Amino acid sequence: MLKSIDPMLNADVLYALRAMGHGDRLVICDTNFPADSIARQTVFGELLRIDNVSAARAVQAVLSVLPLDTFIDDAAVRMEVVGKPEEVTPVQQEVQAVIDRAEGRSWPLVGVERYRFYEMAKSAYCVIATGERRFYGCFIFSKGVIPPEF
Repeated sequence: MLKSIDPMLNADVLYALRAMGHGDRLVICDTNFPADSIARQTVFGELLRIDNVSAARAVQAVLSVLPLDTFIDDAAVRMEVVGKPEEVTPVQQEVQAVIDRAEGRSWPLVGVERYRFYEMAKSAYCVIATGERRFYGCFIFSKGVIPPEF
């Protein structure tokens, strides 16, 4: 155990989050996402897991140590509902609330069409699978920077 580190963040996830640089993207996905096959195409090259928790809980853990990129408009992305791109599902609403709390302000959660989301995921740094069973519990986050005063 470590002080001030969310216990959901296992050693492999912490290693990947630390290794990521500014602008690198990570995927946090539900149980229906093709996580293993897409993870093999990422920079990290293997699937990471935060098992048995919701997507919102995994996002909370990750954003407790990972700053979002303030230089781009799509630092937080959600997979759009097929045929209903404007619909925001309950799991996406929960993650939106987690993002807003982590960043201390309202933060845009940008919708991306399903197949475009898959392509973005393939070029991500890593994929973290969760225990989220609800549909459309898939998100991409871009790492920001931590200013020198920290």
